[in-house]
Amino acid sequence: MYEAELRLDCRLADGRYCALCCYSTEMPLSRKDIERITSLGYNIDYFADYVDGVPRLRNVDGHCVFLDPSTRKCKIYPYRPMGCRLYPLVYVPGKGVDVDPECPRAYTVDKKTVERLTPLVIYLVEEIYGSL
Repeated sequence: MYEAELRLDCRLADGRYCALCCYSTEMPLSRKDIERITSLGYNIDYFADYVDGVPRLRNVDGHCVFLDPSTRKCKIYPYRPMGCRLYPLVYVPGKGVDVDPECPRAYTVDKKTVERLTPLVIYLVEEIYGSL
């Protein structure tokens, strides 16, 4: 179930990568995300903070610890957390899975894609938080 991801072209009209979602990130991490990242040699204390007992990607200078601000690219892209792979799909309590309207490329995500990936988003949320 962990193999799916959302393929989204995050380049802006000028050709630069957006990376808006990497600034002031609150991305929660699953156990599998942590295992994948620590297998690269990173210590969890380097890349994660805990909020209410939930590990989240750490911000450094206002952006994800793994974002290279000069290129606006992820330093661990092939190993990035599942939440990053599924963004801009997000779980909204009381509403369900939706496309984050803050993403400048949200309009490119069609209804079929949302329906196809909804089970994975819910699975991930339940894995991280326990239940919905």
